[in-house]
Amino acid sequence: MDKSKKKTADLQRRQRRVRGKISGTADRPRLRVTRSNAHIYAQVIDDTEGRTLCQCSSLDPEFKASGKNGSNIEGATLVGELVGQRASALGITTVVFDRGGRIYHGRVKAVAEGARSAGLKF
Repeated sequence: MDKSKKKTADLQRRQRRVRGKISGTADRPRLRVTRSNAHIYAQVIDDTEGRTLCQCSSLDPEFKASGKNGSNIEGATLVGELVGQRASALGITTVVFDRGGRIYHGRVKAVAEGARSAGLKF
């Protein structure tokens, strides 16, 4: 197995392991963070109904108007703040954080801190 396929397989294995332990409910949904090299995505998911309650990414017009970049920590913090504001507008105060198999470091941590500064508790 070449190196890139092994990295992808390892990430998918970690994602499955995390999802086996974490589940979002209606009163405490799951805050999922996904990142690529260029962008960062965050969504609040109710797993009992299988639907996304709100989402934000570095591709949103509101984010692009800020002039920030989705591939750095400042942009990730803004995405966290935006998804936290959108969740608070829906009456969501507490969530379960799903780091998506990634290390809680860098941009993933920045999204979490941004969401906390917007009022989400986890």
